[in-house]
Amino acid sequence: METIRFEDLGIDSRILRAVTEMGFEAATPIQVQAIPVQMEGHDIVGQAQTGTGKTAAFGIPLLQKVDPEEKKLQAMILCPTRELAIQVAEELRRLAKYMHGVKVVPVYGGQDITRQIRSLKDGVQIVVGTPGRVMDHMRRKTLRCDHIHTAILDEADEMLDMGFLEDMETILGELPEERQTLMFSATMPMEIQRIAANFQKDPVLVKVVKKELTVPEVTQYYYEVRRDTKVEVMCRLLDMYSPKLSMAFCNTKKQVEDLVGELQGRGYFADGLHGDMKQMQRDQVMNRFRTGKTEVLVATDVAARGIDVGNVEAVFNYDIPQDDEYYVHRIGRTARAGHAGIAFSFAVGREVYKLRDIQRYCKTKIIPQPIPSLNDITAIKVDKIMEQAEELIRDTDLSDMIDMVERKLLEGEYTSMDVAAALLKMSMGEENEDISDSGILPRSLDDLDRRGSRGDRGGDRYGRYGRGCDERDRYSRGGRYGDGRYGEGRGDRDRYGEGHGRSGRDYGRDDWDDRRGGRDERYGSRGDGYGEGRYERRREGADGMVRLFINIGKDQNVKPGDILGAIAGESGISGRVVGSIDMFDAYTFVDVPQESARLVMKAMKNAKIKGKSIRMEVAH
Repeated sequence: METIRFEDLGIDSRILRAVTEMGFEAATPIQVQAIPVQMEGHDIVGQAQTGTGKTAAFGIPLLQKVDPEEKKLQAMILCPTRELAIQVAEELRRLAKYMHGVKVVPVYGGQDITRQIRSLKDGVQIVVGTPGRVMDHMRRKTLRCDHIHTAILDEADEMLDMGFLEDMETILGELPEERQTLMFSATMPMEIQRIAANFQKDPVLVKVVKKELTVPEVTQYYYEVRRDTKVEVMCRLLDMYSPKLSMAFCNTKKQVEDLVGELQGRGYFADGLHGDMKQMQRDQVMNRFRTGKTEVLVATDVAARGIDVGNVEAVFNYDIPQDDEYYVHRIGRTARAGHAGIAFSFAVGREVYKLRDIQRYCKTKIIPQPIPSLNDITAIKVDKIMEQAEELIRDTDLSDMIDMVERKLLEGEYTSMDVAAALLKMSMGEENEDISDSGILPRSLDDLDRRGSRGDRGGDRYGRYGRGCDERDRYSRGGRYGDGRYGEGRGDRDRYGEGHGRSGRDYGRDDWDDRRGGRDERYGSRGDGYGEGRYERRREGADGMVRLFINIGKDQNVKPGDILGAIAGESGISGRVVGSIDMFDAYTFVDVPQESARLVMKAMKNAKIKGKSIRMEVAH
């Protein structure tokens, strides 16, 4: 693959400075193709998977186009979930670090709308938001679109899957006709093509063409981790598998330097390799690695090109690569010359879906694994130390040492067993961090359905029905979860309620199931019908669940979707992890994961469902 650096793309020096500081060495394929086209002013339809660098692909040209002196809204970016909206806004802020006066604000459901209104009144050039909340602001006139010159739909197919088609079309229809419109999507269903035809002018198709990949015979594992526990998990795996030589890959130069520092601080012989190093430094690092003086080589993808070391036993994808081909190149560093090889990938949050896409594209198998427990690592360390001790006993004359130990024992009050245990403790070093040692397997990548992926990110599907709406809000009337999409219908604007026209179809029945993965696939049996009786969501079992009591039921014309939407939207937990919802005339029971129960009760303390105040407590 040809390496194209950001400085070759004609980027503003202030943005280039920020990109360099962020540690990115070379542009990804989607960035190489999209940035010049967008800078020329063309509309774009971009087809690329999550994690390929799309945000920078549209964000860099957008920032160059924004006028910091003009304190009016100039660009709008729509995202399917609040997590993605926050992530995109944060990356744009990092890219605009040296562009004084550029303000980026995310708006999304689940956050107090008055706080967002205050931020918008201060003057903002770029808004990143979910469709429901953007429409709320447009209706309140807190988002004025007269000066918008760029509209971007990020992960458009996901917004389509989540039922935002009408909203996307409504928003685009309200924007100025003379604008640049960009749409990025992993797939191109008919509805997306229709949006392109209706709202774009001669769009340029930018598509990352993948070549057929050959995956080497490497055992591949992945671990779901938190960002702050990555180093600890890697150290545990190094201790458990004891590879003589291993390579770890990071996406940025800064991350390479940070990881090398962490590993060296824990006593590992680690060294780093990235694009800013001079050739002499690279040669020195590689010489130490080839001779075994360096056990762990940490590198970026660009810096690792051309490396040929035959006895690398393990590869760590410390960061999930931005491109599928990078993954294949990385794990191909091991299992050479007939040797066995192993690859470990660390997935944080939504990165599991990028890893799933890699598995599908590469036609490989990435096996989920539990994080090794402290007991596992302790036992391994003890075995290693005892093996070293046995070897020393066999091969070394220890008589002088035995005499010294015996003299000390006679002078003190401790036994030889006490001394041996203390020395063993000293040899094992400091205690490891206390991270999750549940032994629970992460999710199989084969079981991650595309539609469900967004639901697992924390309730964004229901975030649109969140706080701060007034009587004008079509999603609520007199309360946060009122008569809109999950309530009593109001004509054709109500999709899921009991209204008229379009809403005459009861989305509480077949259509609800069709839009969300199927009745049997996801929602289980509905008892006597949706909104009545027992509403059973499929799950592994009731273990680890807490049953909560809510003081409203069927007599208040409440349906399970109202309960589910309220819990997910207010607390931010995924609607998919909520268990059974059992509805009775005057009250409801709902099962939530034990670790989320306190969060749910706190979030629902002041919530309203269908305009009615509720009381929630643990069922006894």
